[in-house]
Amino acid sequence: MKIQRSTLIPLVLAVYLAVMAYIGYPGYVNGTTSAAQYFGIIGITVVILILLHFNLKRRERLRRERMEEMESKNN
Repeated sequence: MKIQRSTLIPLVLAVYLAVMAYIGYPGYVNGTTSAAQYFGIIGITVVILILLHFNLKRRERLRRERMEEMESKNN
């Protein structure tokens, strides 16, 4: 079973976000980064990842429909 691009790319980026949040956590604990900034960046990034997933899903669907249309014209 092949993992779709619309799942793989956001998943890899989510892992990257988790690592970066872990690296930035000491700055949040020490007070150099405010809670609004730390959690705001994480929240905005999660929203962007969700939008990316749905955009890639739409592109895959359009590509599949285009390929099916071309196959039906050839037959």
